[in-house]
Amino acid sequence: MNSKHIFMEKMGIMEKLENLDNRARLLQCANELFYEKGYDAVGVQEIVARAGLTKPTLYYYFGSKKGLLEALIAERFDTLRWMYRDLGSRKNLRIEEALFWLADIFCGFFEQDRHFYMLMMALFYSARGNEAYQTIQPYMVEFYDMVVQVFERAADQLGNMHGRQQQFAISFVGTISSYFLLHYERDPDERERVDRQQITALVKQFMYGIFS
Repeated sequence: MNSKHIFMEKMGIMEKLENLDNRARLLQCANELFYEKGYDAVGVQEIVARAGLTKPTLYYYFGSKKGLLEALIAERFDTLRWMYRDLGSRKNLRIEEALFWLADIFCGFFEQDRHFYMLMMALFYSARGNEAYQTIQPYMVEFYDMVVQVFERAADQLGNMHGRQQQFAISFVGTISSYFLLHYERDPDERERVDRQQITALVKQFMYGIFS
């Protein structure tokens, strides 16, 4: 390979890296702005201005602001799927053990990207006709199904649940997420890690409610 070809190959690699960097920058800036101001309050111009890029660049990668949100959710949610995978493969855990594992997974996901976790919850509680809600809704269904599956696999330990697994899932997610919200309000600068002992205490309290 002559020097011209080597130079062109290096330029191609650099261009690809720059493109990846631009895409990642847009996703990160969108994550921050959607969290700070809400999806509807943020325009494309504000996103690209924070990223130091242009509107055509955003449209090239994502097509629209909604396309950007879809890509953000899909990418971040894949991380949660990956983290959950190990728990899903463990078939013989006691319900207490499974819930501790699940709570720890949610803790790790929250600590990895607090802004996205809070954004995800906020979007799910937005107006049902809003395009942001419609975008997050299938992912939140999957999120809750992860918890439902834990209770369904523990049916032999909990008896005939008569559909209570869904109620348990909603209650469990609400308990853990409420703690995250309060923790974040106390520590908006994200310096302090989530207190695993408190999470353990919450899970024990939840289990007491199930069996009482």
